[in-house]
Amino acid sequence: MVKKSKSLQPKSLAPVQVKPPAQLSETTPSLPKLPPELEKKLQSLKEKLDTFKAKVLEKFGDYIIGIILLPPERPPEQKEQKEQPKEQKEQQKEHKEEKSEEQKIQVLVIVDDTTSTKMTKDELYQKFSSIIQKMGEDVDKNIVPQSILLTDLWQNSYDGKYDLNRLISLGAPIYDTGMMNAIKIAEIHKSMVIKKFEKYILSYVLAGSLTQGKATATSDIDVWIVIDDTDVKKMTRAELKEKLRAIIIGMGIEAGEITGIKNKLNIQVYILTDFWESLKEANPIIFTLLRDGVPFYDRGIFMPWKLLLRMGRIKPSREAIDLFMSSGEQSISRIKLRLKDMGMEDTYYAILTPSQAALMLYGLPPPTPRETPEVMEEVFVKKEKMLEPEYVKILKANVDLRKKIEHGERKELSGTELDEYINNAEKYLKRIKELFKEIEGKHDERSIAALYDEVLTIIRDVLKLEGVELGKDVQVVRSFEDELVKTGKVPDRYLRDLNEIAEAKKKFDAGKLTKVEIEKARQGSTGLIRFLVEYLQHKRGRELERAKIKIKHGQKYGEVVLLEKVAFVIFDIDQKEQRIEKADIHPDGSLGTLENSNLEEYEQHLARVKFPQRVFIKEPMFEDLKKIFGRDVEVLVSY
Repeated sequence: MVKKSKSLQPKSLAPVQVKPPAQLSETTPSLPKLPPELEKKLQSLKEKLDTFKAKVLEKFGDYIIGIILLPPERPPEQKEQKEQPKEQKEQQKEHKEEKSEEQKIQVLVIVDDTTSTKMTKDELYQKFSSIIQKMGEDVDKNIVPQSILLTDLWQNSYDGKYDLNRLISLGAPIYDTGMMNAIKIAEIHKSMVIKKFEKYILSYVLAGSLTQGKATATSDIDVWIVIDDTDVKKMTRAELKEKLRAIIIGMGIEAGEITGIKNKLNIQVYILTDFWESLKEANPIIFTLLRDGVPFYDRGIFMPWKLLLRMGRIKPSREAIDLFMSSGEQSISRIKLRLKDMGMEDTYYAILTPSQAALMLYGLPPPTPRETPEVMEEVFVKKEKMLEPEYVKILKANVDLRKKIEHGERKELSGTELDEYINNAEKYLKRIKELFKEIEGKHDERSIAALYDEVLTIIRDVLKLEGVELGKDVQVVRSFEDELVKTGKVPDRYLRDLNEIAEAKKKFDAGKLTKVEIEKARQGSTGLIRFLVEYLQHKRGRELERAKIKIKHGQKYGEVVLLEKVAFVIFDIDQKEQRIEKADIHPDGSLGTLENSNLEEYEQHLARVKFPQRVFIKEPMFEDLKKIFGRDVEVLVSY
């Protein structure tokens, strides 16, 4: 099967041909300002660059995040003087070409594509890059603008490619909404930290409003650093954290002085064990960090967690959910015993944490406090219609009050207002407890019914691959034992898990199922489903191999995949961007006219095809292979 290949560089980086400058190889910056040659070049080009910037902003306005003059290319290394005359001439020619290339004005334009809904990424990139390139040529033929989408810039970091971030940090901003400054100071600070503490640093992550698309030119720059404390012997974990934290924050101040960037650099330092505990406790800040954070350095900790969160595999424990829920009543009790100004704080958390608990029980990661009212409204009011709008208004009023207090817009609260907030909080908490029961009821109902159906569907698919077609559920369970367990294809323990799930479904239908039995069935299903899915994929993979004709043409290797009445032709299986075409398979075994196709269509056909299938290659097929791949085509017997 052909898998989706991930390009080493995002598509929008294709035009970028800038060689890394000499400074790029250094671990930490040593210059408090731009390199002299870049500063001199910037001054001489100011008028042209200002004209170019004005044209770009006039055309695209809010889409432009930053425009930056990239640093000059690394000069070619000088060869030894004792060379043959012919080689000297070639060297001089190359030097002239390099000198001509140095006249080019390399400019990088970063485009915000996070809000685009009318065009695909490719369409958006092509539109911006072609127009911006033409603008550069109109101003000066030596201006070489290169465009990159913000999502592709971040994708580079997700893929562990940080060179472009370092290149941006060495460039001269022509226009900046705040992102260029953030990348520059974060990149420099990161280099300083890693040079000093590389052994301990697991991840260095840019987070906050910048990565959420809400930043302004004056926004704080939030970075998170995770320290490995799993092998600490000479000091306590707390001592390690405080020691490194003090030095790292000092480096942040130094990075601000080096760059001249005035935005506040907020540095949060976590030791790995504390970070893991916060994750298990469903700390909303940690969930938000994983969701929105962009790693500038990662040793295989941050990105796996981020991807697991996207897959829905990181979920709060039941203890965390219960803790969030119970905190509401505790907060209400404290409010009545504390001063009015303390009451303002507790009414906020009294209804906020139970709201987050309800969303977690529903199956969502806990949102940030400011996002919680919107998510509650979207899920429980509009989508599920389980909550009345008036309760979301109570929550919004509390969040707005807290925000005004934080920003100094409200400095005191009257007794009457406090009583109103307390009464509303009690009313809200009572309603959320009812909502909690409704969610649990629906969750239990969906979980057992859906779990039973999911398991039986997977077993049916596995049995079909073994040549067994079944109807009733009872037959499925019996055949699972006869065809898979007794033949040694599936371990015995999974039969016990299946019987527990089937028994839980019977009790559920009879209304006699307990929560203990629900949890036991869920736990048993996890390993069973994982094993069956892997078995299914492995079996389908073997069947698919039988449907492939392996091809060698020239120095390339291709495939023709015969799927019932359609054949897919893959011309070069080693290419990053696959060229795929399809054709109908005629009754005589020949292929019809080839048409353009793509990986998505190919995978859709794979999902629909019924395995096992018999594949026969007739004589006309060999003639068609010559037409498609050329006379030198070879069919590989083994691969």
